[in-house]
Amino acid sequence: RNGQDVLVQALGEVDHLALSCVFAGSLAADPAYVDELHWSIERLGLGGRITLAGDAVDLGAAYNAADLLVIPSRAAASGMSVAQALARGIPVLATEVGGVYDALGVDADGEVPGLLVEPDDPFSLADALHRWYADPELRRSLRTAALGRGSALEEWDVAARRLTHVLSRLASEPRIVA
Repeated sequence: RNGQDVLVQALGEVDHLALSCVFAGSLAADPAYVDELHWSIERLGLGGRITLAGDAVDLGAAYNAADLLVIPSRAAASGMSVAQALARGIPVLATEVGGVYDALGVDADGEVPGLLVEPDDPFSLADALHRWYADPELRRSLRTAALGRGSALEEWDVAARRLTHVLSRLASEPRIVA
């Protein structure tokens, strides 16, 4: 569970804001959890604002349409989606956990390209969403930081080639055990 239920609760707290959200990712991995999400979305009256797109979503199109990536993870998660968002200049609102926090990093000026909140806290998440939505200057500065951080990240194919080169060199070097 990546905290989508926390995001639904947070969106319920800021339902007066004109926000919409697309949830990407498997709907088949935990059907009971998905049912809970559907129930919460309907109970909070957010059915017209939250789309559970599943795996069928075109991630490129979803990123291109996004103004903010929200990752409400409860535990360490991969930073891949953070890197993909930053590469497109999309700021990130995430919980302070593992790979997400590490991938977010800072831009060349030391600015964090997003907002961080404690995990499993829908009220902090709602507050951060409200601050981001209500403050055009904050949105601008986070986008600038995201563009800066994104330009500093390597493309995945470049990073993979570099890692493959290093690993193959290490495998061919003689090793001494003493």
